[in-house]
Amino acid sequence: MEPRLSTRLLTLQRILSESPRLIVAFSGGVDSTTLLKVATDHLGADRVLAVTSRSESLAAREVKECVRLAAVIGVPLRFVNTRELDLPQYRKNDANRCYFCKYTLFATLLRTARELGYDRVVFGAIRDDYADIRPGLLAARELAVGAPLAEAGFSKAEVRALARHYQLPNAEKPASACLASRIPTGTPVSAAVLSQVERAEEDLWQRGFGRVRVRHHGEIARIEVDPEEFPRIVADAAGISARLREVGYRFVTLDLVGYQTGGRAGSGSPRQEALDGHPVP
Repeated sequence: MEPRLSTRLLTLQRILSESPRLIVAFSGGVDSTTLLKVATDHLGADRVLAVTSRSESLAAREVKECVRLAAVIGVPLRFVNTRELDLPQYRKNDANRCYFCKYTLFATLLRTARELGYDRVVFGAIRDDYADIRPGLLAARELAVGAPLAEAGFSKAEVRALARHYQLPNAEKPASACLASRIPTGTPVSAAVLSQVERAEEDLWQRGFGRVRVRHHGEIARIEVDPEEFPRIVADAAGISARLREVGYRFVTLDLVGYQTGGRAGSGSPRQEALDGHPVP
């Protein structure tokens, strides 16, 4: 391990040591997985609990991945349902949707911590996340939810390097985001639309596409993949179009710019989508 990374890790361990018993908000992304691994190794599995919000905005595939990763790390995993779709402010899907999602998530985790006797709730925000306006970070700050990776100064590249050091299976996993991030700002979020997006993306995952988004525009599905994947999309256009029509889209399009995070879907800035992932990065 190179010296700077080793120093960051020692700082992270010192921060984690301040909490006798800890809840880690766990999404299955590389940031929260790395945080969970370090916390478990440093504090012990009997002092750490991974908690994941299982709701309509988290794809079933991601739920299974959380279960798998928690088992690899050897830490207990608990599911909660934050029921953000019950919130009119969330369903409205304006620029503050992520704030209401994260506030509800963190408030639920804090209640869980009190009920189970844990001292602190933390999540996987990193230093890079604070370079932009993030509604989710505001919710964390208001509720005093910790961000040990950011406090220790970890960048995304350093988190991935640490994940590789620990041989975590998702060290190279692309940044992901909740299904609601596929819906343009101002278009209401509903369970039906989230399910439609999930089924469309699952079909593309099953066809072997790695980084993929299906952006929802009413009757139109706008597929985003890396440009080098365009020939495969075109070659399988008939099958893909047929399946996406089955899930409810009338028109199926390919975005010629290719895969991008965040802003072009109308969910906020490209940087914001990294925190829109549910429950946390």
